[in-house]
Amino acid sequence: MQAVILAAGRGVRMGKLTENTPKPMLELFGKPMLEWKLEMLPKAIDEVIFVIGYHGNQVEKHFGGQWKGLKITYVVQDELNGSGGAMFLVKDMLKGKALVTMGDDLYHPADLERLTHENIAVLGLEVENAEQYGLLETNAEGNLLKITERPHGRSTGIVNAAAYIFDEKFFRYPLIPISEKEYGLPQTLVEMGKEYPVKVVMATAWQPVGRPEDIEKGEAFLKKYWHS
Repeated sequence: MQAVILAAGRGVRMGKLTENTPKPMLELFGKPMLEWKLEMLPKAIDEVIFVIGYHGNQVEKHFGGQWKGLKITYVVQDELNGSGGAMFLVKDMLKGKALVTMGDDLYHPADLERLTHENIAVLGLEVENAEQYGLLETNAEGNLLKITERPHGRSTGIVNAAAYIFDEKFFRYPLIPISEKEYGLPQTLVEMGKEYPVKVVMATAWQPVGRPEDIEKGEAFLKKYWHS
């Protein structure tokens, strides 16, 4: 099975930390975040497609064409037009179901494993600061109905943990704009959900690493769930 890791952005909220380094290559416990992400992947994954952009040559130089038995392929996202735009760059490379994650999120490996057993799904986590993320709304069967980005006045709720499983049917649906320049992957999944059930799989744990203070949080996450 293939995995797609979206790692093209600079990560402007990281400030000086990403002046010369792409955010997914920032180090946690002395090694790049992307290494941790590859180690967390389910055993079913045998190929990883990196979508790279800002200083993407650093990613390519570090991992090459193979890393610890994983085949590594690269696609360059010259126009940073969101996660939806990034996915359409790999349209012709996917072979069946694929696991898709962001380059700057850390997961519990068991959660990614459970995702691979679904046909179309998104990982969700119940939080108490939902207004910072994408709020997921589900039906009685636990399937995705709607996503609201940064919902005002909503503190608790199930939010999008930005890990997905889907197949080539994704590309039958239009890209959904979420800003003047960006298209959202999860918004297209909502469109898919009108014809196919998109299961919301509840996560054990999730740690986005988007700001300088998240480096320490990321290391604490690894120490608790992964790093020995």
